Amino acid sequence: MATNTTTVKKANKKKTVAIESTGQAHIKASFNNLIISITNSTGQVISWASSGKMGFRGSKKNTPYAAQLAAADCAKVAVDLGVKKVEVFVKGPGSGRDACIRTLASSGLDILSIKDVTPIPHNGCRPPKSRRV
Repeated sequence: MATNTTTVKKANKKKTVAIESTGQAHIKASFNNLIISITNSTGQVISWASSGKMGFRGSKKNTPYAAQLAAADCAKVAVDLGVKKVEVFVKGPGSGRDACIRTLASSGLDILSIKDVTPIPHNGCRPPKSRRV
């Protein structure tokens, strides 16, 4: 005999994030998308946005215009919560990196520093064999 038991999930309490006046803006610009997250000094996310979240699809996600809209949306939420100054960490080779930083600066955030944290292999993995066409 199979008994029908329904499991009721308890509503998880939303974690409260300590919001300080200085934070960090992490920009991940890949070839396909751009993700911006503004965190406090301990790394807890205050606000985030991506060009996919803004409604862009396909190759339009990696344009400077999509990066500009995503950065404006992310910065607006962070400024409303009380973030004033940010350190910017940029990762990846995408095309919207500059537009994103410019938009963060123009939307009311003071940029303290810009750091490129793109991972560079020191002769790590073996590359795939060359394509024969």
